[in-house]
Amino acid sequence: MKKIITNLVAFSALLMTVQQISAQKVVVGREVETTSDGKMLLGNQLKEKFLEAPYADWYVKEHDEYALDQKAISELRKHKINSYNIVVFMGTWCEDSHRDFPRLMKILEEVKYPESKLTIIAVNRKKESPTGDEARYNIQKVPTIILERYGKEAGRIIEMPTTGYIERDLVEILKKDDTSVIKEIFNK
Repeated sequence: MKKIITNLVAFSALLMTVQQISAQKVVVGREVETTSDGKMLLGNQLKEKFLEAPYADWYVKEHDEYALDQKAISELRKHKINSYNIVVFMGTWCEDSHRDFPRLMKILEEVKYPESKLTIIAVNRKKESPTGDEARYNIQKVPTIILERYGKEAGRIIEMPTTGYIERDLVEILKKDDTSVIKEIFNK
């Protein structure tokens, strides 16, 4: 019995050591200086970083001037967008990101989306980030907005919304995801 307890303690200690070694520290708020693009964000970011120069120049203007589609906002609430995780890949050098990323943030603020469920990853012009998450998500263009639920992708908006409004595209993803869950339950 004593040998079993000793082995169990040793195994537990080994397991905890392995977990600590494998736990990857994610740097948040990384900023780099490039010769062609000047300052650029790279990797995981918090939305507050976009309120700093030089990003605030484009972020604040687009955020404040964007008129939300209130009908779509109500639909997002109804379909419980807050129960999804959102991963956004964007580039601070990219004009499409300059337009759509601030709009997305305004939409999420309006629906009181929890920041803890939002992952913002800034990539370079090669669509690369320090963590390599772009490969896992197969990112080809930015911005790419990905909705996930229960660890599974529900849908994504790539480069620009097909309806012309991010909030409308998000509603379409949520509606499609609702029906796919029903189909799974009833095997139809």
